[in-house]
Amino acid sequence: MKSVLVPLAAGSEDLEAVTILNILRRAGIEALSASLDGHPIRGSRGTVLVPDTSLDEVLKRDFDMVVLPGGQPGTNNLKADARILKLVQRMAAEGRYVCAICAAPSVLATAGVLDGKRATSFPGSLDAFAKVSRQPQAIVEDGKLITSRGPGTAMDFALTLVERLAGKAKRDEVEAGLVR
Repeated sequence: MKSVLVPLAAGSEDLEAVTILNILRRAGIEALSASLDGHPIRGSRGTVLVPDTSLDEVLKRDFDMVVLPGGQPGTNNLKADARILKLVQRMAAEGRYVCAICAAPSVLATAGVLDGKRATSFPGSLDAFAKVSRQPQAIVEDGKLITSRGPGTAMDFALTLVERLAGKAKRDEVEAGLVR
């Protein structure tokens, strides 16, 4: 079974975090949420999210993919956590999927994994990173780096992640069940 880690920090975008976890789980993918300290977090829109575990509990595990939700101050909280930066760097170096949406591609850029790569983000979130080739599309893939723009693109982003991990037929099955 494929496995995905979705780190959560206080102020993470609620809609993105829940959508990503929900869609991946609909596909039968093990999707674990882990807060930085293991405690529930309040999302950027006030929703209280109860993580499956703490980041420390899962750092020694291998995942096929890590997905960072955006939102503020959640993105800044993820960016300030050295464990997250090291995790992203390690997974990118190992050729695993490293994904982020909204403002969270700036975490990937801070970690240096977007240098010379194409990416998208919430408008302005990547402006300070000259080595990133910013793209206007809703979802941008550059190898195993997948980025997306924001809450409005969360469902298509999550379905893209399903397709990369479980194939087009599984994506189509999950999407049909959503009655879009």
